[in-house]
Amino acid sequence: MQSIVKLIMAGIAVIIALAAGYWWGNTQSQTSAGVALSAATSAEKKILYYRNPMGLPDTSPVPKKDSMGMDYLPVYEGEEPSSDQTAVTISTEKVQKLGVRTEAAALRELMRTVRAVATVQPDERQLYTLTPKFEGWIQRLYVNTTGQVVKKGDALMDIYSPELITAQHEYLIARKGVHHGAADVGLEAQAGMKRLAEGALQRLRNWDISEIELQRLQREGEVRQYITLRSKADGLVLEKPSIEGKRFMPGEVLYQIADLSNVWILADVFEQDIGMVHPGQVVTIRVDAYPDKVFNGEVAFIYPMVTPETRTAIVRIKLPNPDGLLKPAMYARVEFASFHSKDKVLTVPDSAVLDTGIRQVVLVDLGAGRFEPRTVKLGMHADGYVEVLGGLRVGEKVVVKANFLIDAESNFKSALSGFGPNTHDAIAHERETGPGSQAEKSSRMTHRGEGTIKAMDFAHATVTLAHGPIASLQWPAMLMDFRVADPALLQSLKPGQKIIFEIIEESAGEFVIVHIQPSSASSAASDHGGH
Repeated sequence: MQSIVKLIMAGIAVIIALAAGYWWGNTQSQTSAGVALSAATSAEKKILYYRNPMGLPDTSPVPKKDSMGMDYLPVYEGEEPSSDQTAVTISTEKVQKLGVRTEAAALRELMRTVRAVATVQPDERQLYTLTPKFEGWIQRLYVNTTGQVVKKGDALMDIYSPELITAQHEYLIARKGVHHGAADVGLEAQAGMKRLAEGALQRLRNWDISEIELQRLQREGEVRQYITLRSKADGLVLEKPSIEGKRFMPGEVLYQIADLSNVWILADVFEQDIGMVHPGQVVTIRVDAYPDKVFNGEVAFIYPMVTPETRTAIVRIKLPNPDGLLKPAMYARVEFASFHSKDKVLTVPDSAVLDTGIRQVVLVDLGAGRFEPRTVKLGMHADGYVEVLGGLRVGEKVVVKANFLIDAESNFKSALSGFGPNTHDAIAHERETGPGSQAEKSSRMTHRGEGTIKAMDFAHATVTLAHGPIASLQWPAMLMDFRVADPALLQSLKPGQKIIFEIIEESAGEFVIVHIQPSSASSAASDHGGH
């Protein structure tokens, strides 16, 4: 009996061993086959391009890093996003009715023309004012009209002044003592008389008496009752308050003379255009008085102040005026031509851009009535075109006319897509699980982060956060702007506060805050400050 039992137990053990061996062998073969299949699949996959890690519309054929040091992510064959998912399809007949017009994005030399109004002014460095340093009376005027042209050394007026007569007498007496008293007086007295004569002449020079008059005094040796004042510069008489018989006092303006062979053009440039103007820049100038003439000047100086009333800064332009055509206080129109860079840049017409206030979008024509909304990064605007820094490639066609109608058409279709065959049921379902409901938000992946509020814009419902790393998105710590889904979330917050927030990806590359609250550390500090 015992031998039979042993025999049965041995048989059972053999069966169990055989079953275990079969199971182990089968498992190993399946694992090896899976590994081989996975390796073969990885080997067959081909990297098409590398995409921006932040979801921006920027790709690269080779690995690279973005401005924050993050690696671009590879996109394998078969994993590329389908453009049909976001494309708007409109029938060819409707495209014709809407009058849709497209233009290809192209490379251009982007030149911006800044226009401004200006006035002609005399060159301040070539202004001369006749102001006597003594009291006197005007006996005779040689230049007696405003606008009269004078040359350096021309006689302006004859004047009478007791101080000038006294100075002439002193000179002549001292000179006579030097020449006729040499035998009667000693050397020391003679030297004193000589110094007195030189001092009298120097006093006349200090009073701006011309060398012509001083030489006459030395040559003739006679006191003149009327002394002639002469011009010290070439130019045009701008002001002449002098009249014959008038008494004048020291420092009073008798003539203002300006040399107009070179003039200044003072242009009022709006502050948003100041960055396009620089010293040495060539300027085109036109005046109403000579519509057939074009003058070319050069920017000499940009004044450091902005006029608060007009929000303009004054730009000084120097301009030769050899023929005297340009006169002070004339109005002029100036044009500053400024090139963005020496190289051509990718541009599209201004009319192609749809600005949502947060991002800029263009509609790319995919053909056959299909249009793809594409977020783009823009640069400088100039003469009807705008520079495209990212999101488009050369040759891609964008809608430049009727793009607003296409955008409205796509929004209308998007609104109707929420209604099913049963309208009433669809409306009820929309109320419970509509696009703005918590059910839809919960279906999207939520990413959590912590940071500090740097700035808040209640008008646009945006907040600037300095946040720490977000592991679920593989984001490093950085400073970013976010739009808030519900503006009411910002009411209890303030800049400098530490917060905890949750974001979802509302569209490609655009993350929106759906929840934000002060962190426990910030709340504790606030409570402590309240106590």
